Parts: sequence; structure tokens; C-alpha cells
Amino acid sequence: MSTFLEDVRQARMKKLEILKEKGINPYPISSRATESLKEATEDFTKLSKKKSGLTLLGRVMSLRGQGALIFFTLNDGTGTFQGLLKKDELKEVDFSLWGETVDVGDFIEVKGSLFVTKRGEKTLLAKSWRMLSKSLRPLPDKWHGLQDTEERYRRRYLDILMAPEVRERFILRSKIVSEMRRFFDDNGYMEVETPILQPLAGGASAKPFKTHHNALDIDLYLRIAPELYLKELLVAGLPKVYEMGRLFRNEGIDVTHNPEFTTVEYYEAYADAESYMEFTEKIVRTVVKNIFKKGVVEYEGEKIDFGKKFARVPFLELFKTYAGMPDVAAMRPDEIALQAKKLGVDVGPGDTPAKILDAIYKKHCRPKIVQPTFLTDYPVAFSPLAKRREDDPSKIDRFQLVVAGFECVNGFSELNDPLDQRERFTEQERNKKGGDDEAQPKDEEYLEAMEYGMPPAAGSAISIDRLTMMLSNTKNIREVILFPTLRPRDKS
Repeated sequence: MSTFLEDVRQARMKKLEILKEKGINPYPISSRATESLKEATEDFTKLSKKKSGLTLLGRVMSLRGQGALIFFTLNDGTGTFQGLLKKDELKEVDFSLWGETVDVGDFIEVKGSLFVTKRGEKTLLAKSWRMLSKSLRPLPDKWHGLQDTEERYRRRYLDILMAPEVRERFILRSKIVSEMRRFFDDNGYMEVETPILQPLAGGASAKPFKTHHNALDIDLYLRIAPELYLKELLVAGLPKVYEMGRLFRNEGIDVTHNPEFTTVEYYEAYADAESYMEFTEKIVRTVVKNIFKKGVVEYEGEKIDFGKKFARVPFLELFKTYAGMPDVAAMRPDEIALQAKKLGVDVGPGDTPAKILDAIYKKHCRPKIVQPTFLTDYPVAFSPLAKRREDDPSKIDRFQLVVAGFECVNGFSELNDPLDQRERFTEQERNKKGGDDEAQPKDEEYLEAMEYGMPPAAGSAISIDRLTMMLSNTKNIREVILFPTLRPRDKS
């Protein structure tokens, strides 16, 4: 702590002692407001006529002393409201105690009556007050806030308190989640919960976090996806299920990746990729319309139109358009690796052609897609859990929704052939032995469940974080996660 901040803290500690010496509890149990500050503002005319007055409470956000007058602003989370202490309207002890002990940042309770100042400001004239919580550290300057970006993430409570635009961003995120839940519930889906601690990290291609359970003496993994458990529920006869929750992947951090993130993953028996593209388009369009009351949202100066039918583009066509690779399907693995190097894409010794193509796509193709676009017709190697297309077994019945350069949704017709699934898992194991640390493990319990019979189905996942980024016109995923993963402070 800097010398200045320590001096401020010590000064506030002395004020705390003053309260205690006078027999005042600076952190009382109970506090009661007759109205919220939002209600005081909206119902001002009616409340100003109350002979009994009213009680407001909140955090002191500003103080302006003018001799026998002290103006202050309260914030209770619902809004702000101005208060006034007049020396001749309060007991002398109450007025002097305020000057001795109250700072910006303190929480207080004020009883009084409403009036309008000569400047036309709605104000509470205090008749009495009491301390609810004495703050010991000063709030950041309201005009400059927290200047260090990482400190904003680390002390998000101050970031939200001092920056209205940050507060609004997380309110928007909450609305997105609520609208998602309402949509699934209204469409007959059942919300479920699956394990976060899993014996195998399956359901996606990613490197997991590993931990150990002492009582059982077994290694467990934080889930990288809930997919396999949700599909077991299809086997169980639950036709429509979804789960909203946190996933964990031991990967790098960049503007679109955080080690823990939130998705809604949903599955429906007897659906397929085609019907799920239609369903997913409806979900996203409904969320946007219900929140913004319109179908167009601006991102980075571009108007994103969710009101129009979403475009569809075969995945391999992107390489022809954006990467100078006109016939990817006919290229040998060494040719794909060579083209990647020419395009400035790193190629590791264990990288499969699919992994290399994915890297090219992410660097050269995906950023060019602005309007809502479904990518379709992926090669089989891109997902060991998706069903092959009947008209072309070299491709899978999969789609991804890309908007403003973000992959927001991933979905496909679910593979329900247990023999084909076993072969795909076996191929994944070979990839892992070849150096691919993101290859999926063979899950024998899931294969056993499939052998009891899994209905034809489709499944999909929507990234809450990336959708929020796009809908809030935000460039960095850490801006839409309340407490993103950060390196610990250097204690030295």
C-alpha cells in the first residue's frame, strides 16, 4: 500500500475509534429503508407529502460542505439520490459527528423529508442519520477510476462501482442468461446439472485441469464439456435437456479465451443439425430482440443484422476464399503444413491436418466473417462425436455460428452409432500418442450407455461470454467475465 493510501487508512481508523468511543456501533446488524433510492426518485411527488418522512440508505459517493450546510449523494445500487444536512435541522451532536466521522465510501442511513432545491434538485433533508458501515479505504477518483486494466479486473467491485458502463455490461449479461433460460423453458427443455469433477475429460478437444480426490484416492478432471453426460440423459428417455454452467480448459488466455467460461449446452432427441440451425437462429434472434427491441446491433462500427436469415457457407469454401487454398480436400498433410507456414501459422510436430486447418481458419478466415453465418460440412476429423453426412461420409453433419469474427455456437447431429463412436475414440487415442494433448479420451462408460440405444439427436452449445462480447460491443472476454483468471500479484 502506498504511503498516501496508508495515511488515509489511518485517518479513517481514527474516525472509527471516535464512533466507538461515543458508544456507536459502526457496523450495526439492522438497517431499514422505507424506499429504495430509485423509488424515492420515481415517486418523489407522492413521497414528499408523507408527514412521517422516509428513511433512505446507501453508500456516500460525494460530499460538499458549505459551513452550516453539507450536501451528499447516496447510491444504494438501484440509483442515486441527493441528501442535505442543515445544522439548524439536526441535533448539534449529529451534525458535528458527521463532520468528524463520515467519508466518501461510508454506508449510512438517513431519516428526513423530501424537498426540491432552488436548482430544482430532488433532495432529502436529513433529520437524523446513523453509520451503517465505516469504510477504511478511499474509493478511486470518480473521474478517472482505476487506470490499470488488470487492476480493474482484479478489483472488479470498484470497477463496477465507479464505471456505469461496466455495470451496464454485466446487467446485459444477466439479461442474456435470463432470456436464454426463459427460451429453453418455454420450448419444453428440462434444465439439468452434470458433474464438474469428472473421471475422464471428454466431450470436447481441449487440455483439462487435473486434481486429486483424497478420500477416493483418484485423479479427477474439471470438466471441459458436459456433452457426454447430457447425451446419456437422452438414453435415459429425457427428450430435451439443457445445462447452463462453467467449463474449464487448461489453455492460453487471449481476447476470446479464459480458462473458465460459461456456456449453455442443449440437446434434443429426434432433431438433427438442420433443424438445430433453425432452432439456434431462433434462440439468438429472440434474445437480441427481447433485450434490444430491434434486430440490429452495432459492433466495432459494423451493424450486425440478426433480423435477416443467417447465411450458410461450407467450411472448406473459406480456405478457397480467404487462404488461397482452392481444393483443401485434395491436399496431402505435408502440403497443408507447408501452406500453413506460408500463411504464418505455426505447425507443431504432433499437429494433425485438421488441427492445422483449424489454426489457418482462426487466423485468416474467421475474422473476415461479420454477419451471422453458419459454417457447415466439416471434415470428419473435426469432431469425433458428430454423425457423418449420409450423402458424403467424409464430412460430418456439423455447424458453427460465427458473428463479428467470434465463434458463438457449435452444434451437430449427434453420433449415436456405438461402433462408429468406438472407432473415432480409437483414432483420438492414436492422435494423443502422436503428440496431440487435446485429443479426446476413450470413454468406455459412455460407449456402454450408447449400446443401450441412443435416439437420433442434435446438440449445440452457445458461448455466453462471446455472445455478451458481441452484444455489448466489447473486444476482450475479460471485460464480460466478472472475475477473470489473472496471475497473482507479485508479493515481493
